[in-house]
Amino acid sequence: MVKLKKYNGFLKLFVIFLTLFLISSCSSKNYNLTKIEGKQLPVTEKTGETAEIENFIKPYRDHINKDLDNVLAYCPETLDKSTGKWQTGIGSLLADVCVQRGNIVFNAREKKDIDICLLNHGGIRAILPKGNVTTRSAFEIMPFENSLVVMALKGEQILDIAAYIIKEKKPQPLSGMTFTITKDNKAKNIMVQGKPLDVNKTYYVATNDYLANGGDNMAFFAKSTQKFDLNYKLRDVLIDYFKEVDTVVAPKNIRITEE
Repeated sequence: MVKLKKYNGFLKLFVIFLTLFLISSCSSKNYNLTKIEGKQLPVTEKTGETAEIENFIKPYRDHINKDLDNVLAYCPETLDKSTGKWQTGIGSLLADVCVQRGNIVFNAREKKDIDICLLNHGGIRAILPKGNVTTRSAFEIMPFENSLVVMALKGEQILDIAAYIIKEKKPQPLSGMTFTITKDNKAKNIMVQGKPLDVNKTYYVATNDYLANGGDNMAFFAKSTQKFDLNYKLRDVLIDYFKEVDTVVAPKNIRITEE
């Protein structure tokens, strides 16, 4: 009986010890970074392996190139965004096409029409050269994944658009809107779809999702009362337009004049 009591006492001590050991071993430990080591690994190229990789990807590359080089239309002159102070042929074309193609979707969904299109000069990333126009041309001009959206803006924000264009001094792609710049850099004679601007009216302005979110400091879009995402990439807008026409004709009408 005495031996059993001693054994029980020992067992209790062992359990306590084991419990304390497990608690200490499971407690969080703080580790400190003391040294970072690295080495440069040379990239070697073996002729046999390169040929094997090339043979593997060639069918995919050929298929993509065939699609990109598919001729869609013809352009009789080179359209370059650098030729023009307040507007360019390629910028006006792109803005007009966005209104035209965007209205197909917007009118069908919302029973409304786009009044204005405003894009950014910097968003045009390539010229449209004279000659055959291909799918690749559209990818080069619009390499980004920007989509066409329509913003509902009051007439006050249309005034802001004119002031923004004057301040930036760049030929921003513009359609559906004309105005004159006075000698003191103000906008006058603002017309929307051929009618004088009504500051109390709501206008539907097409743009891309980057600008709609305030890109390029176009803060006036933040005052929009409604936003309609057409789920229509600007690149696809161009491609659909090229497929629709035989010859690409840049607009010649004047949208911004100076006193």
